[in-house]
Amino acid sequence: MAEIGYLALLFALLVTLYSIIAYILGIKNDNKRLLASARGGVLSLAVLTTVASGSLVYLLLTSDFSVEYVAHYTSSYLPPVYKAAAFWAGNAGSLLLWLWVLAVIAAIVAYSRPKRGQEEEMLPYVSMILMIVALFFTYLVNFVANPFEPAAKYYADGYGLNPLLQNPGMIIHPTTLYIGYVGFTVPYAYAMTALILRKTGDAWIKVTRRWTLFAWLFLSIGIIYGAQWAYVELGWGGYWAWDPVENASLLPWLTGTAFLHSVMIQERKGMLKVWNIMLILVTFLLTIFGTFLTRSGILQSVHAFGDSNLGTYFLVFMGALLAVSLFLALDRLPLLRDQNQFESVLSKESSFLLNNLLLVGSAFAVFFGTMYPLISEAVTGDKVSVQAPFFNTVNVPIGIVLVALIGVCPLIAWKRATLRNLVVNFLVPFIATVIFAVAAYLYGIRHLAALVSYTVSAFVVFTIILEVYHGVRVRRKMTGEGLLTAFGRLFTRNRRRYGGYLVHLAVVMMVVGITGSSVYKVEGTASLDKGESMQVGDYTLTFDEGLKATIEPHKAVIYTDLVVSKGDQALGRLRTAKEAHHNAESLITEVGVKGGLREDLFVILAGFSERDYRAVLEGRPSQDPVTFKVFVNPLVAWFWLGEYVLILGTLFAMWPGRRLKAPVTAGGMKR
Repeated sequence: MAEIGYLALLFALLVTLYSIIAYILGIKNDNKRLLASARGGVLSLAVLTTVASGSLVYLLLTSDFSVEYVAHYTSSYLPPVYKAAAFWAGNAGSLLLWLWVLAVIAAIVAYSRPKRGQEEEMLPYVSMILMIVALFFTYLVNFVANPFEPAAKYYADGYGLNPLLQNPGMIIHPTTLYIGYVGFTVPYAYAMTALILRKTGDAWIKVTRRWTLFAWLFLSIGIIYGAQWAYVELGWGGYWAWDPVENASLLPWLTGTAFLHSVMIQERKGMLKVWNIMLILVTFLLTIFGTFLTRSGILQSVHAFGDSNLGTYFLVFMGALLAVSLFLALDRLPLLRDQNQFESVLSKESSFLLNNLLLVGSAFAVFFGTMYPLISEAVTGDKVSVQAPFFNTVNVPIGIVLVALIGVCPLIAWKRATLRNLVVNFLVPFIATVIFAVAAYLYGIRHLAALVSYTVSAFVVFTIILEVYHGVRVRRKMTGEGLLTAFGRLFTRNRRRYGGYLVHLAVVMMVVGITGSSVYKVEGTASLDKGESMQVGDYTLTFDEGLKATIEPHKAVIYTDLVVSKGDQALGRLRTAKEAHHNAESLITEVGVKGGLREDLFVILAGFSERDYRAVLEGRPSQDPVTFKVFVNPLVAWFWLGEYVLILGTLFAMWPGRRLKAPVTAGGMKR
């Protein structure tokens, strides 16, 4: 099976080269048969990479340790689900996953049915660009990081998957993140095609809208599930540490979010053409940069694959992409002139532009902070890392203003907002927000950052409610529909707008969760003897049974079940543990989490003596104090719930629907 996979990758390289050449010649000579053949090459690449991927999964599931990759990332005792997930556990497999996703997407694009005209003319160029990107990855998996390389020695059993990766997050996080990364290749390819063909209108934006939403959605899912994975697996009490690889995934999300908003201005007003080209270029390059950062080993990260020689290849590839793309953009600059100009600071256009500037500014700050260790090393010789306080200090104010803009933008007029327009549109949500702020203060929310965050979030919710209310009222007046019918049809006839409102609501839910779990987090650490208790917030935790152990063939688990109560209410027991794996140098923490909409109780078995460790493994009772670290994380569940509302809203906005006109009555009124 390894030979089949190896040959499939080799033929994939040849097919990719052929397809690129056929596209070039077919476009140059307007040869339809050659273009059709090139398109067949795209489909062949998808088939061949599917065969290679299937071969690797088979080798992993059957524990074929004659393949180095299988021996390094699996073992005979590993559960099948994690054997399959080992596909993307290392450099070679993850690059094959990237190539496979890109090949499938390229085939979908190549065999799509574009509208006649510009879209049809663009398609061969777009496919050619996608295949050029695929060529880079087919080269890597053939000659730099081939997952089918024979093992250098005999393995009776494999090394096994890193214990930190043996979590359901390993199945969801990498795959969704990669789909998001790769998905942005499509709008990039269309943008470059628009420049090549000198068709710099909004045709390329319209045809890529769903692809952009698709990529943004999967990137969002990947980031949030990664945070959830870190929350339950890494055992430090949080879900975001501004780790370099975490930041690398956030960067294209920030610029991609800016792009999603700014293209609306180009579609409606013919403005920001240069800006949009630059945004999608930067977003695509940042997806490659994220992959580079994960694999180059230039920065220390718990998420990185470690040192490898892949970094040089990615740097060269990014440099070539940047040079060619900038040359095209600069050469076509006269064609990218805006059709209209900003007429007023108080306008919807200006609010969109401010939104973009803040998102890009946040991305720049994150990029600078992430790369600062390399900058400092180049200047001073010392590698100085930037910690979380820097990122929080910069991004928290930006985030609050961005959330405020979510509420402002729907209420402000296009072109120029008049004083009357501002008063009429903002009066009700403003009064409601002031009432909320006073009520929140009286309730006990006195921390300034939290009060501002919750007040701004409430403002956004009020504006969304007001927009829906006005929409339903107008529709009922025009059609005579019932309340529920008008509400349902308002949403289904305007999927893009109201799907966007759902996404904005999801962002508010996440902001509420982030604020609560950051500002009002309570933590405590205590070393307890058997029978003793500790108090953290309103919770009492009792260490009444001592340490216990279970011995399994390839790991030992040291655990305890703490008795948990809140006030006079008994909440049962909560288990927390340390695991000793044969393939891990240190003990792996298994946290105990008791979650709810109000707060999470998060318990870590932080440490115990070597004497107790040996004792419980030998079946004797523990005697020394055991250290526990406990966090009470308020409202963190709202962060996770926001994720599902975000998914729902994005899918709703993407879902194709027909805009049906209301019937006209005899009196001329639309019904």
